[in-house]
Amino acid sequence: MSSAPQLRSSPLRPPKMKKDESFLGKLGGTLARKKKAREVTDLQEEGKNAINSPMSPASANLHPEDTLLEENEERRMIDPTSKDDPKFKELVKVLIDWINDVLVEERIIVKQLEEDLYDGQVLQKLLEKLADCKLNVAEVTQSEIGQKQKLQTVLEAVHDLLRPHGWALQWTVDSIHGKNLVAILHLLVSLATHFRAPIRLPEHVSVQMVVVRKREGLLHSSHVTEELTTTTEMMMGRFERDAFDTLFDHAPDKLSVVKKSLITFVNKHLNKLNLEVTELETQFADGVYLVLLMGLLEDYFVPLHNFHLTPDSFDQKVHNVSFAFELMLDGGLKKPKARPEDVVNLDLKSTLRVLYNLFTKYKDME
Repeated sequence: MSSAPQLRSSPLRPPKMKKDESFLGKLGGTLARKKKAREVTDLQEEGKNAINSPMSPASANLHPEDTLLEENEERRMIDPTSKDDPKFKELVKVLIDWINDVLVEERIIVKQLEEDLYDGQVLQKLLEKLADCKLNVAEVTQSEIGQKQKLQTVLEAVHDLLRPHGWALQWTVDSIHGKNLVAILHLLVSLATHFRAPIRLPEHVSVQMVVVRKREGLLHSSHVTEELTTTTEMMMGRFERDAFDTLFDHAPDKLSVVKKSLITFVNKHLNKLNLEVTELETQFADGVYLVLLMGLLEDYFVPLHNFHLTPDSFDQKVHNVSFAFELMLDGGLKKPKARPEDVVNLDLKSTLRVLYNLFTKYKDME
C-alpha cells in the first residue's frame, strides 16, 4: 500500500506587487503628476508673460481664467501701478465715504467697492435713496442668476435716469457682477454727478488698462489710458462758459486784479462788524461771512439760530452757504451758478462767481 505523496515544502515568497504599487510605479505616478502640474503652471505663466509687456514693469494681478481666452476675445484689467496713484486712491475713498453717508440709516457700511457692490444689493439701496424710489426686486439673492437679475433691474433704472442727459454708459451687468473696478467707478461717478452729491471728486483721474486679446491662438497685450473723471464743471454738465472761464483759461494774470476788487468790496461792508477778508477762497467756505454779508447788504439782522456761527462739519457749512443763497434769491438776485458744495470745497471759481454776483448789484452801495 503506497503512502500518499508528500508535498515538498518551499520557502514562502512575498506576493508579487502590482505594477502601480512598486517603487518605480509610485515614482512614475508622482513624476507624471508633477509634470502635469508643471504644465498647468507653465501655461499660466506663459499667459501672464504675454500680458506683462515691457511698458508695465509691475506684474498684473491676473486670475488663471484671465489668460484662457477664446479666439478674438478681449479682457481688460487695471495695471497695478494705477491703483497706487494718490488721485485714484482719493477717488475710491471719496466714493466709499459718500455711499456710507447716504446709506447710514440703512446701517450699510461699504469697505471695498468690488466686493460690496457686485451683487446689486448696495446699488439697489443707493439708487432708491438717491432717486427716492422703490425698485421691484428681491431683497436678498444668493444665486448668481438672482444677483444678475437684480443688477439688470437696478441698472435699467439707472439708465432711464442718465440716458436723457447724454451720459456714456460705461458698464454692464457682467462687468459689475464680475467685480470690474473701473466699470463700478464709472457707474458711481455718474451717479454722484447726476445727483449732485455733496462731495468733491478729484479731477483728471485716469488709469492705465492692460488689454489682452487672443488672435490666431496667441495672446497680444497693449496698454490704454481710461479717463475716470474730468473737471468738476464738465462732469456737472455746465458747458455754458462765462467771463470767469475765460479769465481762468486765458488771462490768469488779471485774476489778482479781480480778486483785489472783490476783497475791497466785501471788506467795505464786513468792516462794519470788525471783520476783514484776506483770502476769498478760504474765508467764505464755511458760509458765515456770506450770511453776514447778505444781512449787511440788505440792511437786516440775520437771527443767529438760522445758521451755524461756528460750523464744525461739512454739512453745517453747506447749510450756511445754502442759506446765504436763499437770502440772495430773496434779495432779487438770480440763483448762483455755483453749488453750495463747490464753495465749501474751496473752489475759487465758484466763490468768485457768487461774490461777483453780489458786486454787480451792490457795488455802489455805501
